[in-house]
Amino acid sequence: MSKYRKIDTGEVVSQGQLRKENPNTSFPRIWSAETLSFLGVEPVEDTAPIDVSRTQKALSNGYEKGSDSIWRTVWIVENKSAEEISADDQEQAEAMRRTRDNLLSETDWWASSDLTMTAEQTAYRQALRDITSHASWPHLEAADWPTKP
Repeated sequence: MSKYRKIDTGEVVSQGQLRKENPNTSFPRIWSAETLSFLGVEPVEDTAPIDVSRTQKALSNGYEKGSDSIWRTVWIVENKSAEEISADDQEQAEAMRRTRDNLLSETDWWASSDLTMTAEQTAYRQALRDITSHASWPHLEAADWPTKP
């Protein structure tokens, strides 16, 4: 979504908001420098949030004009509260359980009454059941998961 900063007020608005504010204006498909000047706005480049640890959060703290005259989002880092960390951990644990359950269901046919599971298959399914006791639970990496035989 394209965003623009109003030169006179500093307010950041979307292209849709500018169209609503100017209902009797015919807009070109691509907005040129002349279009921006007519509307009294400058483009804003949305930047991705900065990387943070699982105990931190990145918050938008307004916009800043760079040396290239382009406005960009300014990010600040704050520590999450204990409640936020707990909620995130709970959400992550639920997602990991869904992944584990899907991996188990893919191998349910191994346990059919007319088949005999190999020791590797049995060990794999048990490792999936035991994954919640892994030292990194619920923040597992790909290498933390057992390898399917």
